[in-house]
Amino acid sequence: MSVQNLLYTIDRLSTWVGKAAAWLIILLMSVVCVEVFKRYIMNMPTAWIFDLDNMLYGTLFMLCGGYTLAQNAHVRGDFLYSSMRPRTQASLDLVLYIVFFLPGIAALIYAGYFYAADSWRIAEHSNVTAEGPPIYHFKSVIPIAGGLIMLQGLAEIVRCVVCLKTGEWPSRLADVAEIDVVEEQLAKSEYVDEESRRLAIESAQRIDEMARQRGMGGEINT
Repeated sequence: MSVQNLLYTIDRLSTWVGKAAAWLIILLMSVVCVEVFKRYIMNMPTAWIFDLDNMLYGTLFMLCGGYTLAQNAHVRGDFLYSSMRPRTQASLDLVLYIVFFLPGIAALIYAGYFYAADSWRIAEHSNVTAEGPPIYHFKSVIPIAGGLIMLQGLAEIVRCVVCLKTGEWPSRLADVAEIDVVEEQLAKSEYVDEESRRLAIESAQRIDEMARQRGMGGEINT
C-alpha cells in the first residue's frame, strides 16, 4: 500500500465515523423538541433529559474530532500560517504535533481509559438527578474518540513528512463542499444556458480550489 493510499484509508475511517456520529444531531434535536413540548405545554418535565442531552452532544462533539482533522477544518489562530511556504508549514506543524498533539491526545486516551473503566466497574449513574441514567457507556466514548483522533493525527504527521520531502502537501480525501451546491442549483436552473452554466461552474471550482490550497498552505499561481 502506498503512502497516499494509507492516508486515504485513514481519512475514510475518520470521515465515516464523523458522518455516522453527525446523525446524533437529529436525535438530539428531537429529544430537545419533545422535552420543550412536555415541559412547557404539558407541564410534564423529564428529570433525566439534561443528562441525555449532554451525552448526545458530547458523543457527537468527540467522535467528529478525527473527521474535522481529516478535513483540515480546525481553526487556526496564526494569520501568518497561510503565507508560509509548504515546507515551512510542514515543519511548524510537525513540531506542534510532536510537542503538543501527541502528548495531549496520549494523555486523553490513558486517562480516559481508566476513567471509563472505573465507571463500568461501579456501574456509575448520573448524580445530577435522583436515579439518574447510566453514564459508563458515555464515558467509554472518551478513549475511543481519543484513539480515532490519534490515528488521524499520525496521518497528519505523515503528511508533514511527505511535504518536507516533496515540497507539496499530499492531497486529502474530497468531501462535500459548497461547490456541490452551486453545481446542483445551476443544473436545475431554466434561465442559464449550457455555456454560461459551464463557465460559472468552472469559475466556482477555480475559486474553491484556490481557497482550499490557501487553507492547506499550497502556493496559488495567478
